[in-house]
Amino acid sequence: MTAALYNRDILRLAASIPHLGRLEAPQGSAERSSPVCGSRVAVDVALDREGRVEALGQEVRACALGQASASLMGANALGRTAEDLAEARDSLSAFLAGGRDDPGDWPGLEVLAPARPFAARHASILLAFEAAAEAARKAGR
Repeated sequence: MTAALYNRDILRLAASIPHLGRLEAPQGSAERSSPVCGSRVAVDVALDREGRVEALGQEVRACALGQASASLMGANALGRTAEDLAEARDSLSAFLAGGRDDPGDWPGLEVLAPARPFAARHASILLAFEAAAEAARKAGR
């Protein structure tokens, strides 16, 4: 383990993932996995009449970075639209790849900055945001 990569903030987030467990009657669900490391995240959502996430469930089987990312996604997903989730996914992806200097407006994502040089970790970090954006898109149909 690289100390700079798996720092105290990452480990604290990984140990406190909100909205764990699947929803009984989701309006949209999506699952993403990383073939590189085997991490897997499934996300269920229910939207309100305005198309905002009112209920979220997630099942996370990932490394500490994937868990930390799922923690940040889950902590801030309620009240968000499918477009908000897609924007967060895209901003985080561009940030990790070096295409932008900041991770976007989603709270807390700057804690993932130490992972930028580790391209093999990016897929796991993106799983929760990819699954959440897809689940919300499906729910909004």
